[in-house]
Amino acid sequence: MALPRQAVGIPMVRRALGDSLCSLGVTEECISDILLAVTEACANAVRHGGPANRYEVETSIGEGRCDVRIIDRGQGIVRVPEHYPSSDAENGRGLLIMQAVVDEISFDIAPGRGTVVHLRKHLDWDDDAVFSDDRVLAAV
Repeated sequence: MALPRQAVGIPMVRRALGDSLCSLGVTEECISDILLAVTEACANAVRHGGPANRYEVETSIGEGRCDVRIIDRGQGIVRVPEHYPSSDAENGRGLLIMQAVVDEISFDIAPGRGTVVHLRKHLDWDDDAVFSDDRVLAAV
């Protein structure tokens, strides 16, 4: 998905990804973790992805995992923080929140040309969901 670098696009990403995961029988807790991480990454792209007018979200679901890449054309982050900011800080928790809720996170940073945030989460399946034996998965 190519989205305007505005907060209005974030709910669209959440809806498309959340509905896809739900339709495949992924547990609510697992979906919530993925959507939290994706929301944080998209919010960072909206906030820091300038001067470009848009950012991109690529998602693939398969082999028991969900991979999401959030791509912006901003200045790039300098480094990942090693600890949470103080309780009175208004910003700075997003990367640490993402690390806490996904299995793997990586960054491809090209200073002055953008950042790719790659999130990976192994999927937990809802045993009560009814599916055919073979779940056909796709990329968005």
